[in-house]
Amino acid sequence: MAPVLSLRHISKRFGGLLANDDISLALDRGEVLALLGENGAGKSTLMSILFGHYTADEGEIEVDGQALAPGNPKAALAAGIGMVHQHFSLADNLSVLDNVMLGTESAWLPFSRRSQARARLLEVSRKFGLPVQPDAPVGSLSVGERQRVEILKALFRGARILILDEPTAVLTPQESEALFATLAQMVAEGLSIIFISHKLPEVLRVSHRIAVLRAGKLVAEAATRDTTEAQLALWMVGHSVDSVKRRPAQQVGDAVCVLERVRTGGSGRDRLRDVNLQLRAGEITAIAGVSGNGQLALAELLCGTRSAIAGTVQLMGRALPASPARLARRGVARIPEDRHAVGLIGDLPLWENAVAERLRSPAFSRASWIRRRVARLYARRIEEAFDVRGAGLDSPARSLSGGNMQKLILGRALLAPDDGDPVGSRSRSGHGSAPAPRRVPRLIVAHQPTWGLDIGAVAYVQRQLVEARDAGAAVLLISDDLDEVLALGDRVAVMHGGELGEPRPASAWTREAIGLAMAGSPK
Repeated sequence: MAPVLSLRHISKRFGGLLANDDISLALDRGEVLALLGENGAGKSTLMSILFGHYTADEGEIEVDGQALAPGNPKAALAAGIGMVHQHFSLADNLSVLDNVMLGTESAWLPFSRRSQARARLLEVSRKFGLPVQPDAPVGSLSVGERQRVEILKALFRGARILILDEPTAVLTPQESEALFATLAQMVAEGLSIIFISHKLPEVLRVSHRIAVLRAGKLVAEAATRDTTEAQLALWMVGHSVDSVKRRPAQQVGDAVCVLERVRTGGSGRDRLRDVNLQLRAGEITAIAGVSGNGQLALAELLCGTRSAIAGTVQLMGRALPASPARLARRGVARIPEDRHAVGLIGDLPLWENAVAERLRSPAFSRASWIRRRVARLYARRIEEAFDVRGAGLDSPARSLSGGNMQKLILGRALLAPDDGDPVGSRSRSGHGSAPAPRRVPRLIVAHQPTWGLDIGAVAYVQRQLVEARDAGAAVLLISDDLDEVLALGDRVAVMHGGELGEPRPASAWTREAIGLAMAGSPK
């Protein structure tokens, strides 16, 4: 049979960067094609060209043998191409039906055809095994249910080719299993799927064929049954990747930060309800949970951007100030969930982002004047020590790939201004004396530190956190990735509905038990 989708010799440049270099791919009807690659490998650019957000400099695309008009999202939708992004684009204050109908009717219609739309939504829901309540407010839905709505939006518009970008990133294990069953149903109905994920075990499970991009080129294409995780990792990064293996904390110290019966304001589940927690030096405390159940409130509280309305929070025996600048001076390092909107200022150059959190410290300013040379030297040290690639010191931070953005944030958090080596290493004085231990943060708040990163960047970030723990830092790891939670956490607790369960040794948990706790089932 002829392929349902053909991309031929696609190339795309952004200035001097060749993002896609002569890429040709085909997708058959009823096939799941996994698209892999490091951050910056060209996956997003290729999918943006397919969906009409970008226009290729060279090459052509055909859907069912018909040429697809370039740079036209409406043409892509009309041709049956749908896309479900990693970050959902739903209006919480509208119903499921309203979200699905948005953009499907002309503004010139005298009245909305809601009854027909409702009937079609229920038909599609039944056909593909995606049950929904059309009148339920989206804001009341779980993450898995919201993803269901996103998929239904595409199917409602007649999608025959579905692009799924990191579809299991925020799902519980049980929700992931339900998604995989749905994908099998879709394939049985003749849909074709492009599956983008950094989780190699699920790629091997759900796909029929795998294509790998590296540095803008298609470097490998193989039937799933003919490859392995190790081979995929080698194709993606060009060398073997050693994942972080579980090893217990070397020496656990006293409590660095203590929360007692803490409550915060907020709406829905994104608030804390009588949370008790101790974060100890030399230990990684991992928090698992479905995104939106209070993790953001906890991270913001410990980073000084949210206040408690009840209870006490102490850092090294003193009240925790609701001031990010004062917390940074007291040794709290933050790795925020959203590196684009919170972690970095995209339009500022790399060197300014490197010093942004310590701009008023004597290291970088004197009498309100920025010590530009010192700041640039510090940024260069981060660049070298944490292998930040893809932009010069004067380039805007938004020009970095996601992985390199995260390395910049990690370096800013872990590298003190007067140090030149990454956490866990040792530095010498200028007089050739014996190595002295580096200073490390007292507390590291790492919120989704590897979300959306490729396998090489994930391993790098995880190693840095483990080395910081071994150097004496207390690490709070908040992650939706259960593999990460179980690999890094010395103690693991589950958060649901703003409540935090009792932290237990990681060895005392199973994936199934964590998944049930994440869904709110009794422990």
